[in-house]
Amino acid sequence: MKIIRLLLTFTALSFFNLAQAQITQILRGTVIDKQSESPLVGAAVVVEGTNPILGSITDENGIFVIKNVPTGRYQLKISFIGYNATTLPNIVVNAGKETVLNISLEEAVTKLDAVVISGKVDKTQTMNELATISARQFNVEEVQRYSGGRNDVSRLVANFAGVATNNDSRNDIVIRGNSPTGVLWRLEGVPIPNPNHFSTLGTTGGPVSALNPNMIRNSDFLTSAFPSEYGNATAGVFDIGFRNGNKDKFEFTAQLAAFSGLEAMVEGPLSKKNNAGQNGSFVVSYRHSFVELANLAGINVGTTALPRYKDLTFNVDLGQTKIGKFSLFGIGGLSNIDFIGADLSENDLFADQSEDSYADSKLGIIGLRHNIIVDKNTYVRTVLSASHSGNTFNVYKDKGAILKQHNLDISDFITAYRLSSYINKKFNAQWSMRTGVLVQNMHLDINSKTLDSNNVWRAFRTSNGQITLSELYSQAQYKPSDRLTFNAGIHTQYLDINQNYAIEPRLGINYYVRPNQTLSIGYGLHSQMQPLPVMLDEERLADGTLSKSNMSLDFTQSHHFVMGYDVKIGSDWHGKIETYYQILRGVPVEGRRSNAYSMLNQGADFGFVVPSGLVNEGTGRNVGLEMTVEKFFSAGWYSLVTASLFDSQYKGSDGIERNTAFNSNYILNILAGKEFKFGKNKQNKFTLDTKLTTAGGRYQTPIDLVASKARGEEVYDNTKAYSEQQTPYFRWDVKLGYTLNSSKRQFTQQFFLDFQNVTNHKNIFQERYSVAQNKTYKVYQIGFFPDIMWRVQF
Repeated sequence: MKIIRLLLTFTALSFFNLAQAQITQILRGTVIDKQSESPLVGAAVVVEGTNPILGSITDENGIFVIKNVPTGRYQLKISFIGYNATTLPNIVVNAGKETVLNISLEEAVTKLDAVVISGKVDKTQTMNELATISARQFNVEEVQRYSGGRNDVSRLVANFAGVATNNDSRNDIVIRGNSPTGVLWRLEGVPIPNPNHFSTLGTTGGPVSALNPNMIRNSDFLTSAFPSEYGNATAGVFDIGFRNGNKDKFEFTAQLAAFSGLEAMVEGPLSKKNNAGQNGSFVVSYRHSFVELANLAGINVGTTALPRYKDLTFNVDLGQTKIGKFSLFGIGGLSNIDFIGADLSENDLFADQSEDSYADSKLGIIGLRHNIIVDKNTYVRTVLSASHSGNTFNVYKDKGAILKQHNLDISDFITAYRLSSYINKKFNAQWSMRTGVLVQNMHLDINSKTLDSNNVWRAFRTSNGQITLSELYSQAQYKPSDRLTFNAGIHTQYLDINQNYAIEPRLGINYYVRPNQTLSIGYGLHSQMQPLPVMLDEERLADGTLSKSNMSLDFTQSHHFVMGYDVKIGSDWHGKIETYYQILRGVPVEGRRSNAYSMLNQGADFGFVVPSGLVNEGTGRNVGLEMTVEKFFSAGWYSLVTASLFDSQYKGSDGIERNTAFNSNYILNILAGKEFKFGKNKQNKFTLDTKLTTAGGRYQTPIDLVASKARGEEVYDNTKAYSEQQTPYFRWDVKLGYTLNSSKRQFTQQFFLDFQNVTNHKNIFQERYSVAQNKTYKVYQIGFFPDIMWRVQF
């Protein structure tokens, strides 16, 4: 609260500096062909609603520059002869930073000489032109606009239909009832390890994201039947790209936020060549945990377990050369936290009072991307990357007369090398094709052990070898007319350690029933290797040797069937209904005994429960209906309503159909926001945003009190696995903010107060067992929490 009062006082003083003049800014960008990515020369870009009309024509590199654009929110219209024109709404121009856009146009199948084909606003269109169903584009403005988002892209997509993150302690993404382990993260076209601080082996989420939204360009999120270039995933895909830095001038950003920390970012040109199309640029950002810095400053941050984390992100565009365009990108992150049992309450979300635990994690990603345009209709893109990620976790437990005894030592590290390359060919306005290969070579350094009842250290997961996963795919797009589009492809993958392979067909059909109505149908078979903690688990045999009994596990397979109907009402409103049916086969379950265990219930915690002797004989199914009604930002306000009804079931080795751990049955999100302009030239704004989320409670396995008392620890009644449903999740967030654009210089200041869970509703985190009292008790998630964010750009 001291920090909040200080920032409010500082920023309030800014109101006295408002002058009467109006500052302007530059709006620039590039226009390319959507299929071939060749620059479009002579495309017209117009800023609608300006007087006089502001606009520009693209040069030989497809670049446009529009100067003297007053600060505000605009709609752009982009047109080119023989191409479908497009309209981009909600383009924000601030004083402190130039607005840079990358725009792609689609060539019209029906040719009309010297005529520009009219187009519609299509904010729902994805960056990947082959993703035509169960896919959504998102941008950094949405990440920062919506209430309750914590500056985290994972929490942003929880606003979309079919997605749940009703866990305040972690950002694991549950898509249509699937385990978070089924999600694929990609950066610049290659898979990456879990991009979260405090991440652990095999998981895809964590408490704090290491992905900096200020570095991200418009990116895609896919939830079903995705194109054939995406492999080794059964639930969904985050396809992230980094933006380039400003090629013409240096710009700076400073930011302070409760969750994402204190940030400093700088960007600018690498050189000052006359030809803007040849220029390179850089952008680099560093973030540091706010609570750690506040604690060092002597401020009480309200916790004894201090989360310490930091990350560095960069993207360097080396500019155009004779052999193509190169860029270098990367992320580096460190995080650690110490839980001292004596300082914890029994309601701590992450640790136990009876033990001291120490967690450390590391993340490093670096990649080199090369893009070369072979001719006006063909390009080749290659990405070579390396990553190093892992964590250590040590636990010291009460042990009789000994105060604390070291009894768990986990050390999991993976170094991976990845090569992705594909060729994209546009034959004509109707036909295009993409064929590529992805090879991932993972080197393992895994040594985990636990202290047994005889005080002897026993290894339970060790591996110092390597695994290679190879993927090959091809996909084509065919448009018989401007109203009908077919996307078809095939994906194959091969895992070397057990010689398992998969062949997966993919198909998508889009049909414009009317100019504003689209019917979409999709099918995809998707396979995924098992999480490494499962495959590498070891059991000790009777002769004392260790055996990796899960190493031969095959891929889990998922059949996706989906159909959607999309309606656009005018230029501002959009509605969509989508229904799906998913069949899962080859799910790991216990092979030596009949019980309720299934791999489909793993992945939303920091570790895995891994029995030995698993077999691919489990099944699962997810069925649901989703609805989206959205008003895009116009006339100073927006709204978004998403609703999902679904059922997620599985069968373990006992053959009994049960609810999965992620089956909450329904999710409802209601978001709205209003922008109020002020100042003589209306260059400043006050914003009010709100979000209401409710979801069915997840199913849990009850605790067996008799067995727990006998063993002196928590024991679950697995004969009743996932039979008890928690109470529904409910949360209401309200966000206040303002933006000040200086009238004297190119400087923008923003401040946001995000009041999360304003009703202080008690949402259940989990049920635990008290050894001292021999009873169960409920642990609740985060109550009312005021988040802050302050940003300056110049």
